Amino acid sequence: MIDAKLLDILVCPQCKGKVAAHADNSALVCPACELAYPIRDDIPVMLVDEASSLKAGADAAA
Repeated sequence: MIDAKLLDILVCPQCKGKVAAHADNSALVCPACELAYPIRDDIPVMLVDEASSLKAGADAAA
């Protein structure tokens, strides 16, 4: 689980917008860019190249 203080200072590296914890705490989500940044060993990986698209997940489910 990501500490609330850390979550307050983290921003999306692409748009510099706020990120939020995913419901299962496996990623940080940028709603503006529709990207999910993974959390590995309790460390958020805030690299655009490591992010997954939220659109891709929605398309795959359809």
